[in-house]
Parts: sequence; structure tokens; C-alpha cells
Amino acid sequence: MTNNFTAAINAFVSKAEEKMEVVTKVTFIKILARLVMMSPVGNPSIWQVNAKIAGKGKGNERKPAGYTGGRFRGNWQVTFDEVPMKETGRIDKSGEVTQAEGNHVIGQFKVGMKSVYFSNVVPYAYRLEMGHSKQAPKGMVRITAQEFQQFFHQAIAERKG
Repeated sequence: MTNNFTAAINAFVSKAEEKMEVVTKVTFIKILARLVMMSPVGNPSIWQVNAKIAGKGKGNERKPAGYTGGRFRGNWQVTFDEVPMKETGRIDKSGEVTQAEGNHVIGQFKVGMKSVYFSNVVPYAYRLEMGHSKQAPKGMVRITAQEFQQFFHQAIAERKG
């Protein structure tokens, strides 16, 4: 009798952990997608330095040699229980590769992991978060943090549906 009871409790706990993992993973995927897609992608034509020469044509824009934009968007990282210290080196204007990499990491989440980090360690990340870009004047992290409950409730609803 004790073995059946223990087995039933273990099955219940296992099922609850599985549901918790699924909801958590879906929530994390939504957070990452929001951070990545809100992230500004460098566009020299709207840089303040180029606003002064706007009437002179595209060829006169100032930008670093070989510049394409997408470094910030491509440097979002998801890690568990440790903060990343290095950039990814990825340039990802669309954000698709960054999201795919992050989703792969999120897929490894297990109940019991102590912390998750959504990080972007490029040197100018803080400035962008504080509104340095007209593309994200209110930042990305602060807005996404405010939307956490919404993402969590959506994940629960998707799990039920």
C-alpha cells in the first residue's frame, strides 16, 4: 500500500514539475523574443551626426568602415546560474539567429535551476537601455520586466489550451 501511495505522490510531483518547466520555458521564450525585437539596430541614416548632412545623399553618411548594424541585437544571451562575461560576436539584424540560440538554451531549463540571465554585454548596452536610441527610447529590459506577468499568464493559458 505504501509503495502505491509513494508512486502516486511521485507521479503527481513529476507531472507538476513538467508543467512548471513548460510554462517557465514558454515565458522565457516570450521574454527573449521581446528583448531581441525591441533592440535597436544601427541605422546610420538616423544617427544625429548624419542628420546635419541629410540633404547631401546617402553616400555622405558617417559610419565605421564595414558597419552593418545588428551587433546589439545579436548579443542577447540566455544563461542559467551564471552571468555571461563575453560578447557572442554575432551580428544579427533580424534577431532570428539570436532567438534560435536563446531558445536552444531555454530548452535545457530544469526545475531547480536557481537563476536565469537575459544579458547583453556589449559596452554600450546600458546607454541603449537608458534611451540613447530613438528606436528604443524607453529601453528594452525595463519594459520587458513590466510585461513579465503578461507573458507568464499567456504561457499558462497556452499550456491549458
